[in-house]
Amino acid sequence: MRYDKTFLALTTTVLLWASAFPAIRVALRGYGPAELSFLRLAAASLALVAVARVAKVRRPAARDLPRILVVGAAGMSGYQLLLNWGELHVPAGTAALIVAVVPAISALLAAAFLGERLVPVRIAGSLVALAGAALIAVAGGETGYTGAAWAVLAAAVAQALHHFAIKPLLSRHTGLEVAAYAMWAGTALLVPLAPATLHAALSAPAESTLAAVLLGLFPSAAGFVVWGYAVARLSVTMATAALYLVPPVTLVISFLWLGETPGPAELLGGVVTLAGVVLLHQGARARTDGSRRLPTGARRGRR
Repeated sequence: MRYDKTFLALTTTVLLWASAFPAIRVALRGYGPAELSFLRLAAASLALVAVARVAKVRRPAARDLPRILVVGAAGMSGYQLLLNWGELHVPAGTAALIVAVVPAISALLAAAFLGERLVPVRIAGSLVALAGAALIAVAGGETGYTGAAWAVLAAAVAQALHHFAIKPLLSRHTGLEVAAYAMWAGTALLVPLAPATLHAALSAPAESTLAAVLLGLFPSAAGFVVWGYAVARLSVTMATAALYLVPPVTLVISFLWLGETPGPAELLGGVVTLAGVVLLHQGARARTDGSRRLPTGARRGRR
């Protein structure tokens, strides 16, 4: 039953986060990247405030505040600003293909700071995935596109840092609590953008405002809660490996919603990136299966 709930949480996360990329393109028709970032995070924060008392969200311990600030700055404020700026020029599906490199970066961070072992196949997968993302970044051949693509890649680094940094928090807090702490911290950092956001809202098309609010309620608030539930029950590498499904789902949604299709070079880079992520996932699964086959004494000896 536990694994069924974890699988459902990962599936929900994929669907919610895949829909975010085309929704950002719609919201950017009426808002700048900075204003959209604040509006989306503010909507998510208000939603989490509404459920915090009912769900009995506890106050974080003082020792966790620095990490919460890092998580909010990287995974919320930084990620939103970079991704939104990037999607001014990069199509939604292409942006999702670049962000697919997150599992590779997360694996490297987990190996460096959480002690998760990097076997050769996982190193190879990480390098292949990073090469695919770099290929997409230079595929456009235009200064605006290339710079925006690198901004999306920087957003992927910020999200990977978020995935890595929440793991210790999830050992002491629920997924809802960690999502709320991070969202509130990220929103607080962008409060200076509130006046500009209000001014933009007065003239923005209704569909852009609706897209921004829905981004906050679903991919941000609900998405990070269910993601926290999943990553609390899996290793960072295993959980983030499921996110390689986000790009293909995004491509379908973007085509149906916006009529967008990536070019051949972007698709090639996406295939390379996803191949690297799949290779990374296979390496993680092989190591997990191998550990399960070891006798108890042997597993203890490897710790």
